[in-house]
Amino acid sequence: MSIPGRSPHKYAAALCLGLAGANLVRGSTPVALCLCAGLALAAPGREARPVLLLAALALLGWWWGSARLDALDRSVLLAHVDTSERSVLAVTGPTRNSKFELRVPAQIRRFGRLRFREAVLLELPLGRSPPQGALIETVVTVRRPKPSKNGFDETTWLRRHGVHVVLRADRWRQIGRRGGLGGITDRLRRALARSIAPGLRGERRGIVEGVVLGDEQSLSDDLRQRFRASGLYHLLAVSGQNVVLVAGGALALAWLLGIPRWLGQLGALAAIAAYVLAVGAQPSVIRAGVSGVLVSLAWLAARPADRWHFFLLGAFVLLAWNPYALLDPGFQLSFAAVAAIFVLVPRLLKTFEGYPLPDAFAGVIAVSAACGLATAPILWLQFHALPLLTVPANALAAPAVPPLLALAFAAALVGPVSHPGANAIAWLNGWFAAYLAACARLVGGLPGAQVRSGRALLVLLCVTAVAGAYAWRRWLSSSPRT
Repeated sequence: MSIPGRSPHKYAAALCLGLAGANLVRGSTPVALCLCAGLALAAPGREARPVLLLAALALLGWWWGSARLDALDRSVLLAHVDTSERSVLAVTGPTRNSKFELRVPAQIRRFGRLRFREAVLLELPLGRSPPQGALIETVVTVRRPKPSKNGFDETTWLRRHGVHVVLRADRWRQIGRRGGLGGITDRLRRALARSIAPGLRGERRGIVEGVVLGDEQSLSDDLRQRFRASGLYHLLAVSGQNVVLVAGGALALAWLLGIPRWLGQLGALAAIAAYVLAVGAQPSVIRAGVSGVLVSLAWLAARPADRWHFFLLGAFVLLAWNPYALLDPGFQLSFAAVAAIFVLVPRLLKTFEGYPLPDAFAGVIAVSAACGLATAPILWLQFHALPLLTVPANALAAPAVPPLLALAFAAALVGPVSHPGANAIAWLNGWFAAYLAACARLVGGLPGAQVRSGRALLVLLCVTAVAGAYAWRRWLSSSPRT
């Protein structure tokens, strides 16, 4: 029997399994204590202790996940539906524009005479939007979320983010800004948003903000749809590549300045933390941020790095905060893609050996194919849409992404020293942004770039099965017989 201490990722996997299980069945503290007592009494010998330890960790995760879900499901405002009061709210994220209104993530601080904190969705008329971090005063009316429509259940989606009501208001006024960690997050985001693309406007600035900050709201609906259809929409969400570049940039700067490596690692830790705070709690950036921090800590402690252990610890952090994250498309897509990179990419690269492909190009194709295969079922189940040209689209776009990120961060670093220099860097970066937009329009505009009907998907699966069977028979017939 393998010893879990030699495989630390088993501990994290047990905790994640327990946290995820709370979505199926919730438990209470007395039940968890009884099960723990049963495990302790059932311990027959030393050989069974590793298994019992894993079971105990899974039970601990299940208990904590159940408690967190109960906390997320509590709401004071549900008892005040269809009532109106003067309220104070803190804007907790960027405003999202829809055709008819502004949708603002917020936290209510005061509702009439009641003082409490609860996550809400604030709907405002089209026009001026409150900035992230603002404390605003307004008269709100409490409403339930919209009923399910066209396959989208807004009530369930909001509940999984701890939001149970929608507040509607006509006018608002800013009365201050929030403080604490949230205030630090707001200042970091404002500073980064101002500095990554100085002088850029319109579409080019929107793409830089999407790649660096995960905020694509300034892009047109048509361009966003082209990014989705081409399989490039993941570029508009912050990924692990961003975190790697932030950490690598901090280490490179330390090397250029002649700073000791251990101080450089501390600088990388600080840079990762600041970037994660600025971007926000997106599953992909939390996962990558946790992995980056653990890699730096492993180097400082002279301990070996286990990528599966770090991968699972990222999942643990997200699920421990909100077990509903397991059901979020962003969580599923991010972790499925990374798992595919770990498992499938080495096998695909081995398959490509002997073909006249440059190593960098083969790597892009392998990563795109692996991630496309792993995320295809999730995309269909969550969005009923499947991009078919993901591999060629990513092969076209991949060369532009690293320089775009590097130039955006370079502009942010140069800005405080030289505004003309930062503007020149941003101008150059605008061409990479324009290239990404051209790739999305070219590939996303091709006929059949995206499957959106069940019949088309069935035909595609049949054709793929026939082609796979033919290729398999050809491979068997061409293989040397022993």
